[in-house]
Amino acid sequence: MLEFYVYIVQCGDGSYYTGHTDNLERRISEHMNKTYSNYTSERLPIKVVYVQTFATRAEAIDAEQQIKGWSRKKKEALIKGNINELVKLANEKK
Repeated sequence: MLEFYVYIVQCGDGSYYTGHTDNLERRISEHMNKTYSNYTSERLPIKVVYVQTFATRAEAIDAEQQIKGWSRKKKEALIKGNINELVKLANEKK
């Protein structure tokens, strides 16, 4: 069964990049080898700091888009697995 992933990498400048893929190893290699000219190609090196698995590409894309809209603090709470902080930050927006 094919799995899909949402991942967050921390770039060399400290910023975060969120993406999705069906082949995590290949996609991270593409980032590191500058296969495509994109956000990460100018901010190497990168480090994978978060990965979540999904059953469908649609679920992964939805999660990617949601995370991309989050603040840095909220992304860092997710990366650290700090659910209480994540909920607190989510409720502050309401």
